Amino acid sequence: MPNHSKVEFESVPLQNKFDVSTAELKEMAKKLRRHVISMIATAGSGHPGGSLSAADIITALYFKILSYNPENPQWADRDRFVLSKGHAAPILYAALAEAGYFPTAELATLRKLDSRLQGHADRKFTPGVEMSAGSLGMGLSFAIGIALAARLDSKTYRTYVLLSDGECEEGQTWEAALSAAHFELDNLTAIVDYNGIQLSGWTCDIMNLEPFARKWQAFGWHTINIDGHDFDQILSACQRSEKTRNKPTVIIARTVKGKGVSFMENNVAFHGKAPTPEEADRALKELE
Repeated sequence: MPNHSKVEFESVPLQNKFDVSTAELKEMAKKLRRHVISMIATAGSGHPGGSLSAADIITALYFKILSYNPENPQWADRDRFVLSKGHAAPILYAALAEAGYFPTAELATLRKLDSRLQGHADRKFTPGVEMSAGSLGMGLSFAIGIALAARLDSKTYRTYVLLSDGECEEGQTWEAALSAAHFELDNLTAIVDYNGIQLSGWTCDIMNLEPFARKWQAFGWHTINIDGHDFDQILSACQRSEKTRNKPTVIIARTVKGKGVSFMENNVAFHGKAPTPEEADRALKELE
């Protein structure tokens, strides 16, 4: 796998910035998943399920799609990524470390006092983080503000925001969806990590979202349904969103909670529970 921290970044955003194959993306996703397990097990606290379900999406974004410069995190022309499902911070930290924003050794400080890597990302302390997260439902509104700023400043960078399916039960998400369509924000791509599980059970039992795609379409969005673990589909959907004009795009990515670790997959218990040392060893062996 290429060392992306050594890449010379261009002065303008480029599509397919890294010459990375699908096989290499799969290996990077495995590495990020291993980081997630190790970080959360070491901390004894965290959210493995939603971090693992989003691993392939995050890998595709940070190692194929986004334009950024870890040596200059505030580079004005960088693409922006907003993690709305803030409890999945471990997968974002893993990607930022592998991309060169800070040493991978720092991942072991997750949730420790004075660490830059807290349970929810904080843009004031962690390089590469665009939004301080906590309460769900705010990320799309925040991303809309960034996308509008790009238009006002005549900038060409794109904004991507990753939402959970659970937070799509929040009214603010749909108010934001109305706003993005109203302002025809074609520089905005929302991705929904639709893994079907939230803190206390299956999303369909708590608040059924279906017909989900038709709801977004009715709100004026270009809507794409994909397998959120298929890199070809993820990359194709993002490229299609870049070519869409006069409306925002939402990519509904069907995923598996806890993807990659057999005993965590589709297991409600691992929404917010750290693995024991024995479970962590088993998970890491499965991810070799």
